[in-house]
Amino acid sequence: MMDYNSIQKELENGQFRPVYFLQGEEPYFIDKLTKYIELHAIQEHERDFNQTIFYGKDCTPDIVLETAKRFPMMAERQVVIVREAQHLKSKMDEFKAYLENPLQSTVLVFNYKYGKLDGRKEIAKLFGQHCMFTSNKLKDYLIPDWIVQYGRSEELDISQKSAVLLSEYLGNDLQKIAGEIAKLKIATKSGSKIDTEDIQKNIGISKDYNVFELQNALLTRDVLKANQIVKYFASDSKKHPDVLTISILFSLFQRLMKFHFSVNKSNDKALAREIGVHPYFLKEYKSASQYYTPKKLADIIYQLRMADLKVKGVDSATNKPGAIITELIYRILH
Repeated sequence: MMDYNSIQKELENGQFRPVYFLQGEEPYFIDKLTKYIELHAIQEHERDFNQTIFYGKDCTPDIVLETAKRFPMMAERQVVIVREAQHLKSKMDEFKAYLENPLQSTVLVFNYKYGKLDGRKEIAKLFGQHCMFTSNKLKDYLIPDWIVQYGRSEELDISQKSAVLLSEYLGNDLQKIAGEIAKLKIATKSGSKIDTEDIQKNIGISKDYNVFELQNALLTRDVLKANQIVKYFASDSKKHPDVLTISILFSLFQRLMKFHFSVNKSNDKALAREIGVHPYFLKEYKSASQYYTPKKLADIIYQLRMADLKVKGVDSATNKPGAIITELIYRILH
């Protein structure tokens, strides 16, 4: 099993293997490696006769193998890519014989997304003898650091706070995050320092009224700021749906509960990893834990569950935008 950086380094050095099996829950890294092979394994003028792309739901192992066994035409190698190879899951054993003796002039790439082969099976072990890569989802608390590093690769200096804001707003969809960073690159100069104002201006996230700031207001018990944000959310409920806000707040207070019962309070790095936050925020969690006791948190989590039911139409006496969230915030802070 190889890691992403090792494979990328090989590819950049012009080393292309006969077989790549790229699997896992995170499609971003699978797509990045595949795209690099597609663009660099052979020259552009060679692709018409030496590059074939299949889709798992529309092909069979027979036709993939028949193509893979062909010799390249007036080129050093040919490229065969099987996208959505997970649709061939029940037929993967048909590739066994080829994997034991692949054609060295073919680069055969399997994109097996949102899952992986059973490592105990023979077919997985055969793929493992070639270039096998498992693309795992990044933990939420690692996303801000990834954003900072990716920004550097795009010649952007993204501040830690901006990275956290992006991760809170966009979640852990790396492809979407990369797309938004591309917008920032177009809108700013190379090497620019990216702060929250740049995020607000170019991506459309309000610097003052977003879920990130709501969480901060709750952690610091800033009643006025919390109510201002909730009022802002209510003015555009489609952009700020109650169910999403409740889900994010549930995660916040669940992390605070984990904080209370952690055995790693003397080790910031281990503590941050355990509760699932960036170390940047530990100071706020430590301060908030003085007010949000385990007993108080248990009540808040109950209130969040009740609010979640209400916004979904269960035992709700109001349809007024923001009413349920406003009541919830009051109960959390009082």
